[in-house]
Amino acid sequence: MFTVGTSKRIFYIFAETEGDMKSWMDQIKKNLEGGEGIGKSPSEMSASPKLNSNENSQPKSQGTPSEKQLSASSPRNKISNAKSVIPFLREEESKVLEFWQIWSESIPPQSDLQSGTSIEFHVATSIDMQKLTWRTAGPQNIFIQKMVDFFWNVGAPESEIDRLNDVGAIINPVKIGSWIDMSDKGGMDGGWYFPVDIPLKLAIEASDAGEPTRKLAEWAEANEVINCFSVGRDMGAAPPRQTEIRLKLPGPDFIAQLNLAVDAFKTFDFPAIPNSALEILYQSSNTLESGGLCLSVITSSEGFVRLGLLIPKPTRDVVSQLCEIGQANRERISKFETALGGIGPAFVEFQYLQKGFGYTVYKEGFDIVFHYMVGEDHAE
Repeated sequence: MFTVGTSKRIFYIFAETEGDMKSWMDQIKKNLEGGEGIGKSPSEMSASPKLNSNENSQPKSQGTPSEKQLSASSPRNKISNAKSVIPFLREEESKVLEFWQIWSESIPPQSDLQSGTSIEFHVATSIDMQKLTWRTAGPQNIFIQKMVDFFWNVGAPESEIDRLNDVGAIINPVKIGSWIDMSDKGGMDGGWYFPVDIPLKLAIEASDAGEPTRKLAEWAEANEVINCFSVGRDMGAAPPRQTEIRLKLPGPDFIAQLNLAVDAFKTFDFPAIPNSALEILYQSSNTLESGGLCLSVITSSEGFVRLGLLIPKPTRDVVSQLCEIGQANRERISKFETALGGIGPAFVEFQYLQKGFGYTVYKEGFDIVFHYMVGEDHAE
């Protein structure tokens, strides 16, 4: 049995096999002899507003067990291909590229999966392809330690790692995951999320209390929103912490849900969605999936951070019209989708990032984002 002590608690770790025990002992001996460990102690971590601005942090690659050659249809292969077509991720000395690599190596190998379980992969890009979000989730038992190691490696504060543990104990999700944001201006952020259906009240408890959470709770009660399908939080080195809640909008049809989304932007004091974007949705309501609209709400102790309306299964015509009003580089987006296996967006999102929360590396104001479901790894 091994113990790992922090300033607040002691974790007891049992090796399930003799091989694991020997491996742990080898790593401990290596560290005692001056080798590099998994991460730095909390006192050695640099404090910064977000992960992206930690100039002195030099996270080390964790490494993962070698696996058999990935097939072309593997979602891991697809996200690697997609990464390779992003200009700012092709620079050899890029810290953002290093950040992506460390995150990708923290994903449990497919061989860890048990029968009936899977690991899912998602990626999202802003319409100008200057900001990307990568997400992966799977069984809690194989994800949790690798996630904690990743957060420790990139300088996440111990208090937030404890927060992950506390929220996890309350919700006890079967599936958990990690996400990273990045931008062409050097933005790098990461965090965790639980893609499970839970009462909205529990998700709000995972957030930092304040005016935004009060308004969200009141709006949800007034519109009979009881549950959400995802809650997540960033692991930046300094406040304000940001918590994202995703929920399905109630309503009998597409138009009713769209009108409720418009009301949410007004209620939460966000600028209205531009008419040019809204008009595309109203005119295409017959061709878009009936209902199914979702809301992404990001709050912090200092106010609402971002609000997003997610529209599932947008048609090619809708995507084309949005590319036109967003002045997108269609050739670059097409190349990105080809790298992902030729898939179209699973969702399109209209989002608004409040002023002051872009930290000079993310676009503030209105943006259009395409979300892709890349695929799943299943137990072999």
